Amino acid sequence: MRTVLFDVDGVLVHGYHAKPHKQLRWDENLLADLGVDPQRFKDEFIYDVFIKKVIVGQMSLLEALDRTLPSLGFRGPSMAFAGYWLSHDSHVNEPLLDVVRKLKATGVKLYLATNQEHMRAQWLWQTLKFGELFDDIFHSARIGHAKPAKPYYEWVSNRLGPQDEPPLFFDDSEPVIKGAREHGWEAVQFDELEDVTNHPWIAERLAAQA
Repeated sequence: MRTVLFDVDGVLVHGYHAKPHKQLRWDENLLADLGVDPQRFKDEFIYDVFIKKVIVGQMSLLEALDRTLPSLGFRGPSMAFAGYWLSHDSHVNEPLLDVVRKLKATGVKLYLATNQEHMRAQWLWQTLKFGELFDDIFHSARIGHAKPAKPYYEWVSNRLGPQDEPPLFFDDSEPVIKGAREHGWEAVQFDELEDVTNHPWIAERLAAQA
């Protein structure tokens, strides 16, 4: 049975997307709710320590927030800020999850392949209950490398072991898709549900189940 992997943001969760016009912002009310300017948060946190260290597991999210939030005017606990972030970035793509459930019922091995720090990975797995559908989560902080870096795909391939067919991978990012294809995976750029359901291998299994 073939291995199928899904990205999270822009695929299984509506939020950040490689195409800006498809993004659903979690920080739209951040200034009004917590007093933190969202653009400054992006410039001084996301594009700095978060991408450089947190997302690849070199620093915890809370430690990074502890260091940055005071300079952004936030005086509350970092855990409260993290909770706000997690809860507002959890718009699940239910139609796609319905497809995933059907695939799981056929015995397909399903995995998450995603750039995440540890806290959100656990949130996805337990709070959003992705752990009930997927066999494992291959997140960047666990691996020490983020997509589309070559070591990310190497780590995942080693974890999966020998495969009869190339892993089938759905992601919204063109550079990530390119990196996966260079590693020998079959990678499909995700924009709409039909990118999954119309894939011949997926469609065959969904039809057989119906």
